[in-house]
Amino acid sequence: MSNIKILPEILSNKIAAGEVIERPASVVKELLENALDAESSRLLIEVKNGGKSLIRVSDDGAGMEHDDALLSLERYATSKIFLDKDLFSIRTLGFRGEALPSIAAVSRMILSTNDDPNRPGTEILVEGGKIKQVNLTGAPRGTMVTVKDLFFNVPARRKYMKGDRTEMGHIVDTLDRIALGRPGIVFDLTADNRSVKRYSATDQPSLRAVDILGKTVTDKMLEIRLKNGDLSVRGWILSPDEARSTTRGIYIYVNDRFVRDRVVLHALLEGYKGALVKGVFPLAILMIHLPPDQVDVNVHPTKNEVRFLKQRDVHDAISAEVSRVLERSRRFRWTPVRKTESEIGSVAEPVSTFIREEKYDPLPEDRVLPHDLNSMEQRPLWKSHPLEPLRVIGQLRNTYILCETKEGLLLIDQHAAHERIIYERMKKMEESGEKSGQRLLIPETIDLGYREARVLERLISPLSGFQLEIEPFGENTFVIKTVPSILTGVNPVHLISEMTGKAAETGFADTVEAAIDHCLSVMACHGAIRAHQMLSPEQMEVLINDLMECVNPAHCPHGRPVFIEWNILSLEKAFQRKI
Repeated sequence: MSNIKILPEILSNKIAAGEVIERPASVVKELLENALDAESSRLLIEVKNGGKSLIRVSDDGAGMEHDDALLSLERYATSKIFLDKDLFSIRTLGFRGEALPSIAAVSRMILSTNDDPNRPGTEILVEGGKIKQVNLTGAPRGTMVTVKDLFFNVPARRKYMKGDRTEMGHIVDTLDRIALGRPGIVFDLTADNRSVKRYSATDQPSLRAVDILGKTVTDKMLEIRLKNGDLSVRGWILSPDEARSTTRGIYIYVNDRFVRDRVVLHALLEGYKGALVKGVFPLAILMIHLPPDQVDVNVHPTKNEVRFLKQRDVHDAISAEVSRVLERSRRFRWTPVRKTESEIGSVAEPVSTFIREEKYDPLPEDRVLPHDLNSMEQRPLWKSHPLEPLRVIGQLRNTYILCETKEGLLLIDQHAAHERIIYERMKKMEESGEKSGQRLLIPETIDLGYREARVLERLISPLSGFQLEIEPFGENTFVIKTVPSILTGVNPVHLISEMTGKAAETGFADTVEAAIDHCLSVMACHGAIRAHQMLSPEQMEVLINDLMECVNPAHCPHGRPVFIEWNILSLEKAFQRKI
């Protein structure tokens, strides 16, 4: 008897649907792409319970006549490609004919559509992939798809869906990505009968970009305009000062399709080479256009990946343009200053010097060294450490503190060390109920994305225990009023953006305790002295003493080592003094 059997159609449909529909946001994405392919100008999205109970997408596009509406529910039925060669010249967002049948296979779906308002429209009720009822109905031109009880017949998949807030966050992210690429279209999202997002149509793409990235970037966007043969790129990048620790602020589009492409991402980072440290990412929007036959979009079921015919050309052109725009923006910040004759003495001709506006300023003294330097004489250096006696002998590249021990040479990463100090002090502050906050003279306003805003809403109360006082200011806007004294001088807007962005991306927001611990790590990182910052011998000694009072002085809050040691034996072997 044969062990191999052909799967029942209903089971194969569920398997295929699992490749396309991962969560409620996948449904929203597929329905919005269909609506855009139908040349809609206005899209309404309604969800309930994070999309688990209800997702409804209505458009004013071309709609479908009766027979086409029935055919659209058959797998691989599509109006977008017909011949083999069409597959290698895709001009639409959808093309496989999988979206509607995949959604219908794992939900209770109602499809209502009409291509001519002078005739009745068509309404089809589908449950678990099976058509239950077909009716004629009065409907305007366009299509409305209602999806209820997603994964009702796939309990394993339904069980692994996240909480309503998390799923709603993914839906908003999906809407943002699509809306950013289509500024001329109206998008209106409501959740649980409450308006969440509304993007008005505009003929200025930069306005839609500001809506997505936040009003604070309005004056910091550097425009990208590139034309190189068949390749054209338009968009914006932001200065390295606005960098984030995640890629959530990077939006890449190829022929109006949002994609996650390693080639373009690498090109972008190459353009920022020398301006960003490892693990930090810029804010950028890149709209890439190529002839359809030079891009393969049939790579992944979700259509989020592409392959370029001339991959190297695309990479090098984007990298060079990003680098050129950044270099040009830096040049504009240099201002010529001419000295007067009295300032230059007997020199007859005026002398020009150039002073950079954005020069490096050391961090405030009270933030670098919390203790009074005069107390050094009463505080023996590293008195409890097994490596004593220890002597500071210098600073390497203004980043590493070099110390001599009885065993050899010790190197301390000054930034990692100060991170650990601040992290543990803030934890002790919260445990002891110590109140040490600095009220801002002028409160700072910050605009966040939907997911980041929901994260911050949950963290406002816990963060107040660390003297970080934040208040809601309508929708996704917040006001920062107080920061911990230990973080005086830190840019609070960058701090909150970093904290919420990382928490939203990694999922820390699902547990408040994990999110708070992550926030402490970010605050410590922002408050710590930096690499390439010169310290006096006294400052280095105070830093080391403070480090050794920590519970875990060996690692920073992110897990990186704070110090490493080379014993004298290994050094002498390296110099061949001993064999």
